[in-house]
Amino acid sequence: MATYKIDVDAEENAFQERVAAVQAEWGRPWRSHIQRPYTAESIAALRNSIPLSYPSSIQAKKLWDLLETHRQNATCEKTFGTTEPTTVSQMAKHQQTVYVSGALCGLSEVQHPGMDHADYPWDTVPKVVEKLFKAQLWMDQRQSQSRLRVPKAERAAMEGYDYMMPIVADADMGFGGLTTTVKLAQTFVEAGVAMIHIDDLAIGLKKFTVGEGRTVVPSSEYVSRLTAARMQFDIMGADTLLMCRCDTDRSQFITSCIDPRDHAYIVGSTALNIEPLVDAVRAGIVAGQAYTAVRDAWKARAGLMTFDEAVAAQAPSQAAYEAYVASGASVYGTALAERRKKAAAALGKDVVFDWEVARSKEGQYMWKPTVQTIVDRALLVAPLGDMTWARMDAPVWKDIVAFHEAVRKVHPERLFGFGYTGMYNYEKNGFTKAQVASFASDMAQMGIVWQVQPTWAVQGLNISTEEFARDWQQRGIAGYLEMVTAKSVGPPVTDGFHKPGYSGAYLADAFFATVAGEKITQ
Repeated sequence: MATYKIDVDAEENAFQERVAAVQAEWGRPWRSHIQRPYTAESIAALRNSIPLSYPSSIQAKKLWDLLETHRQNATCEKTFGTTEPTTVSQMAKHQQTVYVSGALCGLSEVQHPGMDHADYPWDTVPKVVEKLFKAQLWMDQRQSQSRLRVPKAERAAMEGYDYMMPIVADADMGFGGLTTTVKLAQTFVEAGVAMIHIDDLAIGLKKFTVGEGRTVVPSSEYVSRLTAARMQFDIMGADTLLMCRCDTDRSQFITSCIDPRDHAYIVGSTALNIEPLVDAVRAGIVAGQAYTAVRDAWKARAGLMTFDEAVAAQAPSQAAYEAYVASGASVYGTALAERRKKAAAALGKDVVFDWEVARSKEGQYMWKPTVQTIVDRALLVAPLGDMTWARMDAPVWKDIVAFHEAVRKVHPERLFGFGYTGMYNYEKNGFTKAQVASFASDMAQMGIVWQVQPTWAVQGLNISTEEFARDWQQRGIAGYLEMVTAKSVGPPVTDGFHKPGYSGAYLADAFFATVAGEKITQ
């Protein structure tokens, strides 16, 4: 039987070389903001003996440079979500990046479409990224050979676009345990992504149909997710960027109270001898009542608030409450048990507060979202990522300003992303038309350099398709010639196929000509 004997001296030398390579990668100026909880030795030990390189790194550096330029100029990139190569081909004329939304993928790229519940297979979005990246390569290749058929002096007048726009993709919540997150990160890198974002939402608990908000995971689990993705990028030696998205704004639940850093924002009942919410719901449903009605009635009786709010409400005097605050009980990360002890000492009595009775029928704890909750989480994970995105479901300008100013106070050069949702009601939130018009540029002043409308296709493509479908039915080819053909022959040319100058210069023809020995360049 054949045996393989390892030269331990050569093995050790190779390992030390890998350690040095990792340290050199981490020491580059544009990577200096990242702080890792593991060593270069650990990453070197996890690397393959054969070094590999990935286009993802090239695209990541390109993305970093363009976003940094935006930050320095107080400008921003405005892009939108798509899953279609044809859409990407037109975005190249106006956008600098492409976004692949998980919600869109869940609608158009799976056998069983659904809404934004992240219930599609974990490799769905990476597959779409790979499709778009390969399409970009094809567009870039086609344009290159088309241009190089023309003498240099004439190329300045030709159309030319950067089809290799960095792709930013939605990695949702990592889709499972840490090994799944690791595999997801690896698949994204191999697909050619420039940056992914991972959020702090709980798997399988995205629901909005019964008037309940999102559910987040404990801070410790969020940190672990991002660490797993960062670790995998490091193992692969990839410069892929990582955006830390915090969804605590408008979230109503948290899965666990295991992390003391979350205790300040977990909500409990301050009513004496109240039955648990789940018991009330169970009894109500047996009696034929609607779940939402029973839930809302219980909430009205429960006196729900955070522990610190309960201390303020039950303190015999303002001085007693101030003594509680002065004791340091409200410092970030103080556990509930310690808060109770200090409250009893300051108030001279125990505070009525029970977060167990307020748990949902799925076992989640109730959560009070505030700007500070997002700030706390954003600052906690900032060293692991390259960019921060606080998901906000309403355009509340004071909250937007408060969050970004608080994070920038600690990280002045932080890059931020921002997502516009279709449900935004600017008039309801006090915006004038002029303020809406300057919204993007006003945010850019705060370092919000990447701004995205994630699900444009849901509305945009529906509207465009409906308009064409109606016109085609009414006017037939006459309408087609006016609405489509006249606009597609340019300029600008919509896809490069209709312009006479491209005739005979399709990429396939260039392949045939080159195989035949024909020179295709000038």
